[in-house]
Amino acid sequence: MWIHRNSPSYRDEIIDLLYLTILPGFVDTHVHFFLHSYEETSWNDQVTKESLRERTLRAGVHARKTLMAGYTTVRDLANEGAEDADIALRKCLVILPGKKEPIIVGPRYYCSTRAIASTGSLGPKSNLFPSRSGIEGITGAEVADGIEECIKAVRRQIGAGADWIKIYADYMFRSCMADVSSHIGGSHFPLFTRDELKAMIDCAHSLGVKVAVHAHTGEMIEQLLELDVDSIEHGAELFDEERGFSLLKKWAEMGKKTFWVPTLSVYYHILKWSGSRLSIDWERAQESFKKVLEFRDAEAAKGRLDAIKISCGGDTGPFPHGENGLEMALMRRLGARWEDVLSWVTLGGWECVRGMEWEGSQGDAKVAQAEAKSEMSEGLNDASKSRLERGVPFGTVRTGWAADLVGVEGIVDGTVEDFEETIMHGVRFVMRGGTVYMRDGKEVL
Repeated sequence: MWIHRNSPSYRDEIIDLLYLTILPGFVDTHVHFFLHSYEETSWNDQVTKESLRERTLRAGVHARKTLMAGYTTVRDLANEGAEDADIALRKCLVILPGKKEPIIVGPRYYCSTRAIASTGSLGPKSNLFPSRSGIEGITGAEVADGIEECIKAVRRQIGAGADWIKIYADYMFRSCMADVSSHIGGSHFPLFTRDELKAMIDCAHSLGVKVAVHAHTGEMIEQLLELDVDSIEHGAELFDEERGFSLLKKWAEMGKKTFWVPTLSVYYHILKWSGSRLSIDWERAQESFKKVLEFRDAEAAKGRLDAIKISCGGDTGPFPHGENGLEMALMRRLGARWEDVLSWVTLGGWECVRGMEWEGSQGDAKVAQAEAKSEMSEGLNDASKSRLERGVPFGTVRTGWAADLVGVEGIVDGTVEDFEETIMHGVRFVMRGGTVYMRDGKEVL
């Protein structure tokens, strides 16, 4: 690989990568940088006992680990009670005007600030005063009820700088019943009315911002497709035997812009933490994913490609940052083709996380404009550095697209085991926006 530095202080450089497979930089569309593994500390204790300063410092470490795993872009879907700290983290991860490097090293960072949930739903919940929202003023998301409050929450978060709006559409609302009924306590109930959901989605779209929604049940997913949501997270109950393929057919017909982010990794890890108690969630997640693959293949045979759009996001945070590749490995284990998985984690990631300004004919024109331009004559001046964050497409290796590259040692087109070993342990080279951060398996400071 030839690197050209258009500056008197740099010389052209040739890096030998012939021993590696070169791929576009990976995109994780569902992370939580302000969380760390629940095997270390529970979610409740992280949110209520770790200071905002500690959580922010940890987030910076998580960003670096993620980049070194080959992930050059992430979408952080809520900072889980860390106020607006992800906005500040995003600033620290970019090369600011007049600077040669970011304050801290990490991936391109799309954030959603606080997320939105209804009263009584999301924790943390006090054992002494369970009817109160949060503990000592700390809540896992911004609380809103009624159309007016919901719209205000969306406007407030976008005004603060959110790239995305995250909504909890259903959740274990009656979790405080778990002492007497694990079934009731673990069941997912709707948190908002249809009108409230529509108001939030429409408001965000009117301000040029996409919406990601946490949803598990088939009933809620169907409603969200009708409301034109941009991505659905989790969706473990997307398929069931009683409903059959009817919901998948509806998704293919009317949800052509809506991405599914299965988050297999977090279900897999929850099973490890909890044992058989929550095995049903992992079983449902596996079945839904396999049925989606089956449905996509059947539709492709009829000439209808990409019937349900998928992107790769594992809900990294509840399990260790840097192990993001587990999502790809699980997809392969469950039957996805290696070329599909790599497409979902690269170009599919771009198509999912990109801003609304990149959609439709306007977006096509912007891509064509980017491909027609060459930054070679400019070098990395302040304007081109800034464009690398939101002004340049990424996810594939093409002229005019961001120079995000990952080099892996191993076999990606072999067995499931070969693929997993390569993705999880074979990253040897990482470039983001034309800057090399890993070479020969070692960090480049």
